[in-house]
Amino acid sequence: MRHSLFSITLLAVQLSACGSTPESPASAEDARGGGAARADGARGAVPIVIAHRGASGYLPEHTAEAKVLAHGMGVDFIEQDVVLTRDGMPIVLHDVEIDTVTDVAQRFPNRRRANGRWYAIDFTLAEIGSLNVRERIDPRTGNRVFPDRFTPANVRFGVRTLEEEIALIAGLNVTTRRTTGLYTEIKAPDWHREQGRDVTRAVLDVLERYELRKRTDPIWLQCFDPGELLRIRQDLGSDLKLVQLIGDNSWGDANVDFDKMRTAAGLAEVAKYADGVGVWIPHVVQWPNAGAKPALTTLVRDAHAAGLKVHVYTLRRDQLPQNAPDFAAVHAALLQAGVDGVFSDFPDESRALLKPR
Repeated sequence: MRHSLFSITLLAVQLSACGSTPESPASAEDARGGGAARADGARGAVPIVIAHRGASGYLPEHTAEAKVLAHGMGVDFIEQDVVLTRDGMPIVLHDVEIDTVTDVAQRFPNRRRANGRWYAIDFTLAEIGSLNVRERIDPRTGNRVFPDRFTPANVRFGVRTLEEEIALIAGLNVTTRRTTGLYTEIKAPDWHREQGRDVTRAVLDVLERYELRKRTDPIWLQCFDPGELLRIRQDLGSDLKLVQLIGDNSWGDANVDFDKMRTAAGLAEVAKYADGVGVWIPHVVQWPNAGAKPALTTLVRDAHAAGLKVHVYTLRRDQLPQNAPDFAAVHAALLQAGVDGVFSDFPDESRALLKPR
């Protein structure tokens, strides 16, 4: 019988408590409650660190290698973005399009759609498995988004299924005797429905096979679509911890009024179905101009008043918020704001910068 990830992490913590292993960076309570024991925001505890697409500042995003490195860095959670293949398999990729992070254009030049893009849902799992994953490029220019990241072109990386990733992290939890949880995002549920697929059910089916179904399990489930989160909670009856991802209206890529959602009243509505919010750094702190002190918004205070955790995306050493002086200053400002967690491309640096001084 397959063990759940939760039972494995409990085993790891029990073994560690017996003194047979080095001290774990994350407690069992962190994994079960999403950092409640260490990240109560206003009370000054240390936020959890979520490896954004793995240790993606060092290795291509969402590869097994990036996830293993993140786990070795002692992160609290590792993120999985999930889309579907043509044969309905949940795979770990950030976008429904796959030409920005793989060599699909070279391998299957005639399989692009009329808009010039290649989509995961047009390929079988076997075809996806034949692709090489690389550092992200801008599809308009072909240039690397982060030119100073992993550069060797002759190293092979692959795409993983969600089930493979869960098994990988569970196995690492046993062998390292540490507790690292999952932080899973359901990508573009409406778009998948237009393609005749239900990505949410596919994800929940995989999680159920690993007995991940309760709020006490070491997983957060996130989505930008509030309607889909309501469906997960009400229609599909999931008790998992849910995170409402909040974007910015200026991005123009959603049919949601995110500005309204970030108000105290909007956050109170979110709290009726979700356990936390994932917000963009400028929603919490901004630097009005170079050399200025950070200006904090009321979002963290309002979210905490509604009973919501606040996890902030995305900390990148090579892509700082506008006018922020340096990477350390961003972390210091988020600590001052009282956030409960951070998504980071450089999770080892974030862990170090978020430690109490």
